[in-house]
Amino acid sequence: MINKSIIEAFTSIAREKNVDRTNLGTIIEELFMTLIRKKYGEERENFSVIVNMEKGEIEIYQEMEVVEDVVDPVVEISLEDANKLESDIEVGDPFIVVIDPTSFGRRLINTAKQYLNQKIRDIEKESIFEEFKARVGEIAVGNVHQIQRDNVFVNIDKAEMLLPKSEQMINDRFRRGQTVRGIIKSVEWKSKGPQIILSRSSNDFLKRLFEMEIPEIEDEIIEIKKVSRVPGDRSKVVVFSADKRIDAVGACVGMRGSRIQAIVRELNGEKIDIVNWSKQPEILITRALSPAKPLNLFIDENRPYCIAVFEDEELPIAIGKNGQNIKLTSEITGYTIDAVKKSEYEGIKKSTVYLDELDIISKEQLESLSKEEIFIGEEFLDADRNLLIKLDGFDSDVITNIASEIQKITDEQEQEQEQDKEQEQSEKNNEIGTEEG
Repeated sequence: MINKSIIEAFTSIAREKNVDRTNLGTIIEELFMTLIRKKYGEERENFSVIVNMEKGEIEIYQEMEVVEDVVDPVVEISLEDANKLESDIEVGDPFIVVIDPTSFGRRLINTAKQYLNQKIRDIEKESIFEEFKARVGEIAVGNVHQIQRDNVFVNIDKAEMLLPKSEQMINDRFRRGQTVRGIIKSVEWKSKGPQIILSRSSNDFLKRLFEMEIPEIEDEIIEIKKVSRVPGDRSKVVVFSADKRIDAVGACVGMRGSRIQAIVRELNGEKIDIVNWSKQPEILITRALSPAKPLNLFIDENRPYCIAVFEDEELPIAIGKNGQNIKLTSEITGYTIDAVKKSEYEGIKKSTVYLDELDIISKEQLESLSKEEIFIGEEFLDADRNLLIKLDGFDSDVITNIASEIQKITDEQEQEQEQDKEQEQSEKNNEIGTEEG
C-alpha cells in the first residue's frame, strides 16, 4: 500500500535525529507490528509489514484462511466474501488481505509516533554509547551544562558527560556555559543510557595534553616514560628520546616555555617538573628529586629502596609540601625513598637493620612481611603486634625473638657509632694539640 505521507512524516523526524534510512525502515516495520498487536491482540502471528523506503511504500498483509462459517474474523474469511474478490477461491485456501496503514486511525497513529520517538531516542543512546566507548582515553571538549555539589555535567554535541568531584582538580572552579577539557575515562551503560565519565585529575589527562602540545611526542620522537600527579598542585613527567640530537626536556618546555605554559594554564597553574629519563637509578632519582639536589644516594635495587642525603636546610625542599616531592619521585622512579639530613645520616646508616639479612627470619616470613611493606628492623618494631601475629609463619614467640635480635644488632651498631665518634673526637684533639705545640 503506497502511503508516502506517513513515511515522509516519520522521515522528517528521523532526519532531525540523524537516524539513517535503513534503521528507520526497521523501526517503521516494528512500529506497525505494535499497532497490529494493539488492535488485533498480542498473539496474532498472521500479519506482516514490508517497508520500502526508496518508493515510500508501507505494505501490511493479513494472511487468512477461507472457511464456510467464520469463527475468528482476524484469521478467517468467509467463502462468500473471498469470492467477491477472487472468484476461484475454495474453502481451505489461504487468502491475503492488504491493510491500509491509515485504517488504524488517528489515535493509533499518534501512538505510533510516540513509539517512533522512543525508538529514535534509544538509537541515539546506543549511538552515543558506541561512539564514546571507542573514544575512551581521548580528550573531549564540552560546555558546562549543570553544576551540582559533587558533580559537573558537561555537554558535547548530543551527549552529556559527568565530571565527578573525584575527577576534578582541587583548584577547578566552574561556571555555567564554561568550556571544559578533560579525558574520557570510562563509558558504562546505565538504566537511563550511557554514562560518560570525564576526568581532569588522571595521569592520562596530563599525558594527552603533552601529546597535543608537543608534536615530537605525537610523532613518537619523544616518549613519555612515566607520569605522576597531585592534581592541580604538582606533577612530574619522565621523558626520553632515543635520538641523541633531541633534547627531550627542552622540546617539552618549548621556546621561552611556550609549550609547557600552555599545559600549565589548562591545569590552573599546576607545577610540572619534566625529568630526563635514565636507565641508571642514581641519575634518574637525582633528576626526579629536583628542585632539591641530594648530596648522596644509597640505593638498594633489589628492594627497591633509596636513602637520599641532603644538606640540612635543603631537606624541606626535598620532601616538598605535604611530602609531595618525595611521593611523586617515588612513584615515577619505582623506588621507596627516605630523605634525611646530612647531620643525621651517619646514625641512620649504622642503625638500619635489614630483615633479609637476619638468619632467624625464613624466606616465607620475609614474603609475609614484604606484603605489609615491612623491610627493615625499625618498621618491624613499630608494627602492630596484632597485625604481625596474623601473618603466615608468626606467633608471639617468633615475634619476640625477632624483635630481640633486631634490638641486639641495633645496640651493637649504636655502640660502634659511639666508638667511632670517640675515635673521631680523639683524632681531632690530637690534631689541635699538635698545632698548638
